[in-house]
Amino acid sequence: MKTPVVLSVAVVANSVGSVCLSKGMKTFQTPDAAGAEWLLQAAAQVVSNPWVIAGVFLLIVFLACYMAALSWADLSFVLPATAPGYILTAILARIFLQEEISPLRWAGTVLIVTGTWLVARTYSASRVAAVETEESAELSRG
Repeated sequence: MKTPVVLSVAVVANSVGSVCLSKGMKTFQTPDAAGAEWLLQAAAQVVSNPWVIAGVFLLIVFLACYMAALSWADLSFVLPATAPGYILTAILARIFLQEEISPLRWAGTVLIVTGTWLVARTYSASRVAAVETEESAELSRG
């Protein structure tokens, strides 16, 4: 039960964080300076923008959840299981960023999510073999 909850939090944090980051970066003013001065001006704008700060925080939450899920599940399961985030991100971008999303882009997004959903529904042979080995070892001891 913990895997679906953690992956759901990861999907939402990734989608909302990406939208916040995009919103914040769209207000980014190109600094007039060059070199190190440019870097300092750009950094000051980024760290003072609440949308960017919220986006970075949520992407850190996503990363923590993603790493937690990877600690107990296969990458070949975890990565596809986060694919619904593509649809959620597109919906949020349409609503909050007023992005125009063409029917072809929607179709591509749905196709990607459908394919990854099929992959995510499979069980890993390595996990099944590991569980069977553990069960066999327990039976021979007990």
